[in-house]
Amino acid sequence: MIKVIGLIQLNDLHAFEEYRSQVGQTVEQYGGVVAYRGKANLPLWNELACAPFDAVVELEFPNLASATAWSTSTQYQNLVPVRSKAMKLTLFTVSE
Repeated sequence: MIKVIGLIQLNDLHAFEEYRSQVGQTVEQYGGVVAYRGKANLPLWNELACAPFDAVVELEFPNLASATAWSTSTQYQNLVPVRSKAMKLTLFTVSE
């Protein structure tokens, strides 16, 4: 399994809700699930000097190929304009 972690800095709550209402369907098309969504709280350490973020998302995919296919898919790329209005996003994969 591959996890995809997103660190989210919100810009526009209305656009965020629009994005959030559609992104799960694109994840599912590639065998993934939205495993967790939550608000970010107090950072305990920030030695990498990460920009502040408001929320975190965790996706799970069966493998790296599925996660990569999702992130570059037409279905997901069609949401990028809404995503760009809604937030700034850092997205990365984590393997177990």
